[in-house]
Amino acid sequence: AAMIFMSIGRNPLAGLIITYAAVAGGFSANILISSLDVLLLGITESAAQIADPAYAGRATMNYYFLIASTFLLVIIGTWVAKKFTEPRFGSFHGEIEKLEPLTALEKRGLKWAGIVTLVYILVIAFTVIPSNGLLRDPATGGFLNSPFMAGIVPIMLFFFLLPGLAYGIAAKEVKNDKEVAEKIFKSIADMAPFIVLAFAASQMIAFFNWSNIGSILAIKGAELLQALNFTGLPMMIGFVLICAFVNLLIASASAKWALLAPIFVPMFLYLGYSPAVTQMAYRVGDSITNPITPMLPYFAILLSFAKRYDKNIGIGTLISSLLPFSVFFAIGWIILFAIWFLFGLPLGPGDYIYLK
Repeated sequence: AAMIFMSIGRNPLAGLIITYAAVAGGFSANILISSLDVLLLGITESAAQIADPAYAGRATMNYYFLIASTFLLVIIGTWVAKKFTEPRFGSFHGEIEKLEPLTALEKRGLKWAGIVTLVYILVIAFTVIPSNGLLRDPATGGFLNSPFMAGIVPIMLFFFLLPGLAYGIAAKEVKNDKEVAEKIFKSIADMAPFIVLAFAASQMIAFFNWSNIGSILAIKGAELLQALNFTGLPMMIGFVLICAFVNLLIASASAKWALLAPIFVPMFLYLGYSPAVTQMAYRVGDSITNPITPMLPYFAILLSFAKRYDKNIGIGTLISSLLPFSVFFAIGWIILFAIWFLFGLPLGPGDYIYLK
């Protein structure tokens, strides 16, 4: 982003700030089902089963809301960038680096990656869109409880794996299956800290189930909220703000949700709210303060890249530059959430705000 901005005569620091704010602040918003949807679903489902052992969730439980959020945050982010970010940094007076043109092999790799992606999408569409499609429910022809929804994880895996393989082979980045395996091994090695975290989180949720602490806190908390008449939209907005504050201290989305879900998911479930809306409120709160928390590991990466273009830049300058994004993302996203909540719109296919 910095190099693209610099190559067209704009300040690379502005490119860094804008892109980091978009990725970090709009962390949950997406037009595709991502690994985060699957990850949070596992924690939400386990937490909901404290109150309802038969509960089964879907990775698409927040899909409709997240699509709408994506377009909203793009509009807000663009306005903030034009209003605050670019005027603050002004023009760039350092040495301008030019982007190197793509090589013939890279162009070939991108071409074949695009072809494979298109073919894969067409194959999936052919098996899902027709009412008698192969990946629809064979008994009812439905979509919600279908092999497609049950197999969303391997479907997304191949959506990224196959184009990657096509690029590697066409661009001669990989020559045999051994090199492919080495690259996959390296990628999985980078995930080692998360695998350890997931193990610890699973033990904590299992302890909540075994000790009944989660049930007790959820029931007593629900009774307290009802006694105070603090339910509905004010309660949900309060929960969003709690998550936003906790995010300043614990940046990991999965670690934070593993702490909060066993209490708040069953608590709100007892009040009649579906786990889907509780997870959605969490995701809004989890995202909006991401840009300004130095606890996020990527903040250090942002700082190191920024120093390439301004050796005197520090944490304070970065946070103050990112603050408008957090503020206006929070305002816009909470307003969208309130509209969704008040009109009772579905959050995803078959998932609603209230329990059905």
